[in-house]
This record gives sequence, structure tokens and C-alpha cells, in this order.
Amino acid sequence: MTVAAVSFSTRTLDNGLRVIATANPALHRVHVALYVRVGSRFEDPKTNGLSHFLEHMLYRGTSRMKSAHEVNLAFETLGGSLYAATQADYGVFSVTLPPENLERASELFAEVMLDPAFFDIEIEKGIVCEEILEDLDDEGRQVDPDNLSRMLVYPSHPLGYTIAGDIARVRSFDEGAVRAHHRRHYAAASSVLAFSGAIDEGRALDLGERVLGAMNPGTRIDTPPPAHAQHKARLQIVENVSSQTELRVLFRAFAEISPDRPALDALMRIIHDGMSTRLYRRICDDQGLCYDVSCGYDGYEDDGLVDFAAGVVHERTTKVTAEILALMTELATAGPTEDELSRCKTRHAWELSAQRDACEDMAGFFAGGLLFGRFETPEERQQKIEAVTRDDVVRVAREITKPSNLNVLAVGLLEDDEDKRLADLVHGWRGAS
Repeated sequence: MTVAAVSFSTRTLDNGLRVIATANPALHRVHVALYVRVGSRFEDPKTNGLSHFLEHMLYRGTSRMKSAHEVNLAFETLGGSLYAATQADYGVFSVTLPPENLERASELFAEVMLDPAFFDIEIEKGIVCEEILEDLDDEGRQVDPDNLSRMLVYPSHPLGYTIAGDIARVRSFDEGAVRAHHRRHYAAASSVLAFSGAIDEGRALDLGERVLGAMNPGTRIDTPPPAHAQHKARLQIVENVSSQTELRVLFRAFAEISPDRPALDALMRIIHDGMSTRLYRRICDDQGLCYDVSCGYDGYEDDGLVDFAAGVVHERTTKVTAEILALMTELATAGPTEDELSRCKTRHAWELSAQRDACEDMAGFFAGGLLFGRFETPEERQQKIEAVTRDDVVRVAREITKPSNLNVLAVGLLEDDEDKRLADLVHGWRGAS
């Protein structure tokens, strides 16, 4: 299958803001989004959680719209709803709505991004603290497996911070800190504005220039890459009273911009791309070891993780871990079948083509590429995947499956020596060599 060429246009404004527009006249919605280099990896111990808190505060009102309700009402009256999310290394703010309201919505969107008034800061602190509590147990301990696993992998780097921070730090934030963080990060040099859907690309670029041409130029936000100081497998067991153990098996892998990324993409699809692929079949269908298991790639511009996740009965924790390690070892030695590789390439092409049906996905594909220096078109990405060979997959799997890349986290109740069995497995694993 060949992925059809996608229309897009770009412009860099005088202030340094990059704007990209990709049109699909077959759609009946338009999308505008701002992608920003902001998040926990750009914070320090005193400011951890500030990016996420700022995300909440941006929608609290402007000098003209005096409340969160006024902001939401303005966008919903135009047929859209504001969306925002903060990740470890970027934030995204967007709205999707009918095409006839794009101009007015873009004006409102720019007002919210550039002129936040930061009303009701104490109210929002309470809301964010409630969100943080969802990841804590009754004693206030962190038990969220995704947060804990990142702390395990990145113990001395901000990628190991929680995105939301902790309650004490959130309570300490004042308007001055929030404004300074906004001024530093919400700058043209660290941002990409994206339009997609039923748009005219030239008019969208002009609109972007009109509404965000006055954005603070700023300077690009960068941080040092995480050092790979790990020399052997790591294991952390966190006791938590629950019906299952939350298991995470993670391998340090390649960065988003690595030339090995296409082979890694193929490997990931061979491992887990539906219930017919290796991971689900091996652990769920063939052995019934758990209800669900997944594997994903968490990529950054200078590092990456292959992340297996499962909720398992406590006494099966070691068994499921052993099966995951065995699966990775097999792929690093015998590799995939030609049928598996062919199927993963076809499914990848289908997914790239399907992006055209969702203006949010199309905007994210292009804006993410611009934001992190890995810009490519969908057809260029497909060509790279098509060029991947079985030997490429084996080489990448072998590079990943080293004990110095392995991190295992278990959050649950490992009794009757299950903790010892898990430790013996993890620390005794020799990888694919």
C-alpha cells in the first residue's frame, strides 16, 4: 500500500513562530493547536509541576474574559471545546470546531494563550491537588506505576519528575512564578502553531500571522539529555494493598530522532499491534496470565523507552515478567517472520493514511515533527518503514535487550517469596547475548 501525498504549507513568522497548515477539504471540521516546549523535563525541584499548573491557569480567563466560564462559553458558542494536555516535554492547547468559525476562534485562542489573567489561583490549586491525590495511597505515598517507573529509569534527571508535581509545591506557586513560567515557555522560539482540516492553507497561515505575530520571540528552551548511568538491571517493588500488582517492564531505547526509529517502530508493531500480535497472544490467549497487557514506545528527542504494562495477580508477577523477557530475547535472536514484518508495514501505512480523517492527528503529526526537529511527511515515514528489513529489527531488538537497559517495577503485594523470585529473575537476566 502506498500512502498518498498530503498537502501542507509552512511559514516562519518574523518573531520565529513556525506555523503549519494542512488541508483536507473532505472534512467538516477545522482544528487549531499550539504545541509548546514546556513540561516537567524543563523544570527543577522547586518548580516541578508548574508547567501542568500553568496549563490549568491559562483557561481561567483573560483581561477581557473574566472567568473560566466565560472562556469556555465563548468557544462552545462557536461549536468547539478547549482541550489541553501537559506531557513531560511538551504541552498542547487546541480547539476543533466548524470551519465557518475558525477566524473568530483563532482570535479567542490567541487571546487565551497571550493574555492570561490568572484569576482564581487558589481555587485552581485545590483542583490540581485533587488530581495529584489520585496517584497516592491512603498514606500519601506515590503508587502510580507510570510515575514510579519514570523515577526508576531517570532518578537524577527531570524526565523522572511527575508531571503534576506534589501538593506542597503546587500550594507554593504564586502568580509571579506562574507569569514567569508563561513568559519563558510560551514564546515563539519554543512553539509551533498548527491548522488542519477543512481550511485554505494560505488563509490559515495569514490568520496565524495575524493572531500570533505579536507573540514574544523568546529563546528555544533546551535541557541536557539524560545520562545512561545504568550498568545493570534495576528492580523496584512498592508495596500497595490492591487486588492486582501493576507491573512495568521497561527498556531504555532510541530517541525519536534516531536513524533506528523506523526499525524500532516495526519492532513495536510486531510485539503489540492488536490482539493477534505476539505479546497478547503469548500472555493472554495462550496462557491466560492476565486480562490485558500492552507495550508502547515513549520517545523523547534524546532518549526513549519501550514500556510493557500489565495488571497481574500478585503471585503471577514473576511469570509474566519472565514471559516478556523471553519474548524480547526471541525477537533479538530469531527475529520476526517475513509475514509479521509485511503485516506490520501494511498496518503502519493504513494508520498513516487514516490520519487524514482526523484533523487533530494530522496537526499533531506535523507540529510534533517541527517542535522536536524530526519533521517528515507521512509518505516519507512510510518509505522508511518499507525499507526496514528483518535484520534491522533483530539488530534493534538486540541493542535494546541488554541488562543495562532493563528496569522492572511492581506495585502490589508480592508475598510468599514472590518478591525474591522476581529479584532473582531480574538480576539474573543476561539479555539476548
